[in-house]
Amino acid sequence: MVIQFKDREKELAELSDALNSNKFEFIIIYGRRRIGKTELILKATESKRRIYYLAVGAKNLDRFYSICTRHYPEVSKLKTDWEVLFEFLKSRAEVVVIDEFQNMIHEDANILNIFQSITDITLKDSELKLFLLGSSVSIMTSRVLDYRSPLYGRRTGSMDLKAVSFFDLGKFFPMFGIKELVEIYGFADGIPFYLVKIDRPFWQWLKEELEKERSLLRDEVDFLMRYEFKDVSTYKLILEAIAHGKTKLNEIKDFIKVKRTDISPYLRNLIEVGMIKRVVPITEKAKSRLGRYYINDNFLRFWFRYIYPNLSSIEEGIFDINVVKSDYSNYLGGVFEEVARQFLIKERERIFSFSKVGKWWHKEREIDIVATSDATDEILFIECKWQDLTCGQAEKILAELKEKAKFVQWNSDARREYFGIVARKIEGKSDLRIKGYVVFDLDDF
Repeated sequence: MVIQFKDREKELAELSDALNSNKFEFIIIYGRRRIGKTELILKATESKRRIYYLAVGAKNLDRFYSICTRHYPEVSKLKTDWEVLFEFLKSRAEVVVIDEFQNMIHEDANILNIFQSITDITLKDSELKLFLLGSSVSIMTSRVLDYRSPLYGRRTGSMDLKAVSFFDLGKFFPMFGIKELVEIYGFADGIPFYLVKIDRPFWQWLKEELEKERSLLRDEVDFLMRYEFKDVSTYKLILEAIAHGKTKLNEIKDFIKVKRTDISPYLRNLIEVGMIKRVVPITEKAKSRLGRYYINDNFLRFWFRYIYPNLSSIEEGIFDINVVKSDYSNYLGGVFEEVARQFLIKERERIFSFSKVGKWWHKEREIDIVATSDATDEILFIECKWQDLTCGQAEKILAELKEKAKFVQWNSDARREYFGIVARKIEGKSDLRIKGYVVFDLDDF
């Protein structure tokens, strides 16, 4: 499926360089499930003599031995031993891929020491390319990449595979307009596994998907969560709370009706597996008490806002797609902030070369996007509106933005300020720009 790789040219180029080198390469690729790690490495290595192994919960050495035997029958005469197998493979295979490597760590913590020996001694002078892939970001970073890991310093490269940018969605859907791309992004984020499922106009696809008895939407999140957690009920409640705008610790606690001491470990675990993130105002330090919690990707936000509360009616076949449609503009407000942030980063040379971008809030005041440059003492304040605005409405929003900006404590005596708005549609953009405002809408995207 070529469409899955329209967004990964940079990653494929980097992998190609490693695959064509004349020395041993040891590369770690990690990222959340469904992000496309397996598809990427299989695409990159499709023309190579390759051993691909998907690690499971038990007997990984025996299973790997069987795979090697399938490719090279003479392996059956060898001892069932990791180092013996790699000694054999290094002069025959070009690539060895071990997927879901964290499962091997779960089975045997000593596997890290074994692979240290393999990389240090067995493969050091070979031209084999060894790839370890993992979907548990916390385990891959703490047990494989961390300086305390036996494998620290052995890798020749690593790749933290992220969701694709909003501005890559056009490569998946060249016939769709920018407004529909925002709607799709609100559902699928930039996660290729979900993007490639949408093969017709979004609302038609979503309606038909929800009507299926074996819909992806019914059990996908259960699958993802059971992969990470044994008891998912409390985690689900926390994610549902955040999806409905309960971003402060006390708000989440009130929603799920547990004590603060009970909720902190759950929040830490959700952050570790990449499902949520803790965000502080751009002017605050990371440990600020003003931190808020947000779901990390739009698919989870969508699911906990629209699917989870309506599972019964979806199962009964009586769910009305208009439940989603009627609220979707409200939901897309937060999604559009991220789209606008990506756009401003892409176009920052047209404004100023800011080096930091985030949100700001204090008490009841909040600004959607604030960008700063310590080098030039410049600061940009932006409001995002998933609305069609007249010039007058935009000016009113900008006047309110200027008032809120007075409370932002950052180089207050010396800074140069810019004010702007990003909206779905703005009448009279040119007039606002003449007045010095930073103004963009979907036509600019």
